[in-house]
Amino acid sequence: MPRDKTVSHAKIMAAAREEFMEYGFGKASMRRIGERCGMTAAGIYRHCRDKADLFDQLVTPAIARLDAWMDAHVHRYLEAARKDGAIRWNDSVIDMMREVVYPHMDDYRLLLTAAQGTKFEHFLHDLTEASQGQMLKYLPMLKAHGLAVQDISPRELHLLLSAYKAFFLPGWKALLGF
Repeated sequence: MPRDKTVSHAKIMAAAREEFMEYGFGKASMRRIGERCGMTAAGIYRHCRDKADLFDQLVTPAIARLDAWMDAHVHRYLEAARKDGAIRWNDSVIDMMREVVYPHMDDYRLLLTAAQGTKFEHFLHDLTEASQGQMLKYLPMLKAHGLAVQDISPRELHLLLSAYKAFFLPGWKALLGF
C-alpha cells in the first residue's frame, strides 16, 4: 500500500515557508529546509522538482485566491456598467485585504518580500498591469452610458496605479507588519 505523504508534505511546506521568510528565495537552502522538517533534501524532492517548484507550491494558492477575488470584483463592475452604466464602489482594496490577504498574510508576505529570483519577483508589477487592463475596459463602458469619465491614456493610468503601489502600498505594508 502506498504511503500517505500528506503529513510529510505539510511539514515540508511549513519548513519551506520559514526558510524562505528568513533567507528569501535566493539564499534559501533545501538542506536547511530538510533539517527544519526532519527530512533529507532527497526526501523533499519526492514532493517537488526543485526549490522553485517548492516556492511555487507555497504561493500559487495565494495568487489563485487573489485572482478569484479580483475576477469577481471586476465581473461585478463590468456587469453593472453593461447594464446601466452605474459605478459600483461596493468592494474595495480594503475588502480584498480583509477577505483575502489578511487571513493568509504569510503567503502574501512571501510574494512581496521573498520572491526575488522566482517567476513571481515582479508580482506587484504584474498585478498593476492586470488592473490597468481591466480599468481600460471599464472606463469606456461607463463613458458609453453617458457618465462623465475623463479620458486617460494607458501611460497615465499606469502611472497612477504605480503611484498607488509606490506610495500607498508601503503604508499598507507597515500597517500589516510587512
